[in-house]
Amino acid sequence: MNDPDGYFGERVAATYDEATAEMFDPAVVEPAVDVLAELAGDGRALELGVGTGRIALPLARRGVPVHGIDLSRAMAARMRAKPGGDRIDVTIGDFAATRVPGEFSVVYLVFNTINNLTTQQAQVECFRNAAAHLRPGGCFVIEVGVPELRRLPPGQNVLPFQVGPTQWAYDVYDFATQAMSSNYVEIVDGRGEFRSFPFRYVWPSELDLRAQIAGMRLRHRWEDWDRTPFTGESRRHVSIWDKPAS
Repeated sequence: MNDPDGYFGERVAATYDEATAEMFDPAVVEPAVDVLAELAGDGRALELGVGTGRIALPLARRGVPVHGIDLSRAMAARMRAKPGGDRIDVTIGDFAATRVPGEFSVVYLVFNTINNLTTQQAQVECFRNAAAHLRPGGCFVIEVGVPELRRLPPGQNVLPFQVGPTQWAYDVYDFATQAMSSNYVEIVDGRGEFRSFPFRYVWPSELDLRAQIAGMRLRHRWEDWDRTPFTGESRRHVSIWDKPAS
């Protein structure tokens, strides 16, 4: 990958909002913003992987000062072009390592973005980076899916999630390294196009260990932003760790 914007360059940024339109539904966005605004209180919020501003913009409209970190200039440009986008300060860089000035009441990663860090070490550094930005008593929040390995047939490592006459999409899992990729095949004007995005899947217990390494402790884990209890059948979770005040 030679694009300085990584896997979310201009081609992806140009259609990102349309491709993920269901995630922009107010019924999806507002519960997340409610939780984050409550955690921010009278402080500031830092979004890691701010993207096109799906969460940052409505959170800022609630009166919460928001700063974003993102590797993709193309995605950040889409956010800045939206109403209120000029109110979000954005630092371009790797959110596992990039530091910005000041302290924050809440640092957050949503919509599986933690999986964009494709090594265990990068995920550990992300937690350390989040903790370094938090003021004492502040919270780090992650929304991410639970790995769907139970859906895989025995002996297989490929899981289709979209099948159509001109589009196919599937995930490929490496059980030894927890590496995975989401792969897309599309027929355009009679020609096949293929795109692949690498990820690293994570279990809730792994994230708790990352938090412990970074000096944080688990406060809440829910199935969703509506605070539904998390169970063994939950397919995703919203987890909140806090940085001790002392």
